[in-house]
Amino acid sequence: MLRLLAVAAAAVVLAACNSNSTTGGSGGSDPVIGSDYPRSDTDFWNAYVRYSPQEAKELGIKNLKTTNSENDIAKLTANVQTLLSQGAKGIVMAPQDTAAVAPTLQQLESKKIPVVTIDTRPDTGNVFMVVRADNRAYGEKACQFLGTKLQGKGKVVELMGDVASINGRDRTEAFAECMKKNYPGIQVFAEPSKWDGATAANQLQTRLAAHPDIKGVYMQSSFALSGTLQVLKQRKLLVAPEDPKHVFIVSNDGIPEELKDIAAGQIDATVSQPADLYAKYGLYYVQQAIAGKTFKPGPTDHNSTIIKVRDGLLEDQLTAPLVTRDGATIGTEKTLKFDDKSLWGNSVS
Repeated sequence: MLRLLAVAAAAVVLAACNSNSTTGGSGGSDPVIGSDYPRSDTDFWNAYVRYSPQEAKELGIKNLKTTNSENDIAKLTANVQTLLSQGAKGIVMAPQDTAAVAPTLQQLESKKIPVVTIDTRPDTGNVFMVVRADNRAYGEKACQFLGTKLQGKGKVVELMGDVASINGRDRTEAFAECMKKNYPGIQVFAEPSKWDGATAANQLQTRLAAHPDIKGVYMQSSFALSGTLQVLKQRKLLVAPEDPKHVFIVSNDGIPEELKDIAAGQIDATVSQPADLYAKYGLYYVQQAIAGKTFKPGPTDHNSTIIKVRDGLLEDQLTAPLVTRDGATIGTEKTLKFDDKSLWGNSVS
């Protein structure tokens, strides 16, 4: 199912990204907004791409130009030049390398082109707004879930993202700090998977061969979902949560396949990243920036909080709930049940 969803979504992505499409009429008085999609190889980002034109229409944005940088900072740099040549007055992007994007941001700031970054926060440089969830909370929630389920003892594997990304760093650091402080009896094998599913599967296979008593896996996103399930199935460990051989798995994303796997008892939890809200508020903030609006730290009208990261950088931290099979409270963390209608993963057909 994961493969079928990805293939179908990729077709939508390819059509959207190759068209450099315009949403609505040309409307000469309507500013051009550029949006660079970061990649089209995961269900999460494919969902974001599908939501973007829908949200643009809802916001009354008539000129939306799109590109896809395919997880390549050089392509992102080139795509920005393309969007500028098409008259973009503001740009939404999600740089996967949050350090290397600095020169591009500096160029855009010098041209007075407002930038909103989605899901990631640049290491240096200014943007109008960052739209993301609290990624340190992702690591902490995963830690609390596994620590509670394992009753503070045992072994877990952490299939990491990439520390070149602020998201990878935040999740990794928070998970490690939480485990050290709250569950010192749990041994963590941190694997630098770099958001690559094949790498993660090989790392998990190797660790299980050496430590067959591993009882937990933290996947820093759904990039590792398919491979993890395959490895556990091969080792006859893909069993119901009630079975003593069950390996507890927590992920980060909230894609439909994760929710189905939670329902089936194959994985146990995920943190739902709001793909729909990323699309909505990324475009909203760049639209407001072009209009000359400004924002301050504090609560928003959409159940989030804007924080000041540093001078010249604000971040709207959207809600990202922990999702479980039964919706029970884990430690101090309230969770949502996998079939909750508020989850974007349950609205994707």
